[in-house]
Amino acid sequence: MTTPHKSLQITHVRTFVIEGVGSGGDYHNVKGGYWLIDSPISTPMSGWEKYRSSRKSWGIDVLGSFCVEIEASNGTNGFATGFGGPPACWLVKQHFERFLIGADPRNTNSLFEQMYRASMFYGRKGLPVAVISVIDLALWDLKGKLWNEPVYRLLGGNTRERLHFYCTGPEPAAAKEMGFVGAKVPLPYGPDEGQAGLRKNVDFLTKHRESVGPDFPLRVDCYMSLNVPYTIQLVKACENLDLDWWEECLTPDDSDGFEQIKRAHPTVKFTTGEHEYSRYGFRKLIEGRNLDILQPDVMWVGGMTELQRICATASAYDIPVVPHASGPYSYHFVISQPNSPFQEYLANSPDGKSVLPVFGDLFINEPIPVSGYLDVHELEKPGFGLELNPKARLISGDQLLNPSPQKALQPPETEDGVVNTDAATPKDIESSG
Repeated sequence: MTTPHKSLQITHVRTFVIEGVGSGGDYHNVKGGYWLIDSPISTPMSGWEKYRSSRKSWGIDVLGSFCVEIEASNGTNGFATGFGGPPACWLVKQHFERFLIGADPRNTNSLFEQMYRASMFYGRKGLPVAVISVIDLALWDLKGKLWNEPVYRLLGGNTRERLHFYCTGPEPAAAKEMGFVGAKVPLPYGPDEGQAGLRKNVDFLTKHRESVGPDFPLRVDCYMSLNVPYTIQLVKACENLDLDWWEECLTPDDSDGFEQIKRAHPTVKFTTGEHEYSRYGFRKLIEGRNLDILQPDVMWVGGMTELQRICATASAYDIPVVPHASGPYSYHFVISQPNSPFQEYLANSPDGKSVLPVFGDLFINEPIPVSGYLDVHELEKPGFGLELNPKARLISGDQLLNPSPQKALQPPETEDGVVNTDAATPKDIESSG
């Protein structure tokens, strides 16, 4: 093991967006026709018919991917991707960079607290915490490279030799054939589509249960789109299907609603957490004991630093943590945690029937599950072990934040060719505003 120099500082923080689609940490920034965006999927926007046919119609891909690179004074770089696009680059440059430049990159706990607390007046959840997450992951990548160790070793080492996956996609039968230990499908119809939609949901889930047989774990993703009465009714209508869990049935802000649906169906497993943020957001979910599995996304929840805290709290209540997607970032975490039994693979192919890298072509060596599992030796490279594709379509955040200056406007001339100095200039317009 290589011991880094005692004196170490962050010297540069660089941000990037990615040109085009299908690359980086925004799962939904893909071309049209992908099952993930253009299949019938119940969403919080399903109450409006014009937004039901495609999730792109209401802007699920509006932010896009972004990346952070952090350079230390010894020349070592850490790199990570997530979602946030140009607004994320702006937040890094205008706000979070001040806490990073000159700091020791190994002090991830302190750096997280400073960024989180400094953004509390406009953050706490959503984009600001997602941006902090990507910064935090880049710091963990950097720490692993400094110590010449994979991140999972910095987290305490592996708790097993093999990591098993379930697959989220449109065809559970295909997931079973590929060797995954379970499958999850998105629910197609929401409460606003009435009893007819509910019957179609039951028929949809019945079809998939029949396709995989009675013993294969089949799960349902409701993507924050249901309410308490509809959830209770739908779960009752599907009780003979032996579904393994119902995921994210309610809006993330209805934490009390989980108590009601758990009371109605005490033996049914309910999960959530994909769209919750920080340990503070998870505290009530954990203490309520109404959820059977928590599903934070390490690229959104606050990064590896915050995910550790959430998992530690959940373990005290014997609640497993199965992170939402996030590719190798989650793999390193799950294989290090006794409280994380397996990992999700979000099918990244257009039809969802084959296994492709989660981050598209951003990296040249992203590990992917084969036959439904990944052996720990696939995660042995320092940091997260991801090598940036030399052909990655990165656009520097500096180009977005500091565009080329436009040619200065000239004051208009009068008819005799004399410059009219009384005419308003851009500066006058700005000052008058």
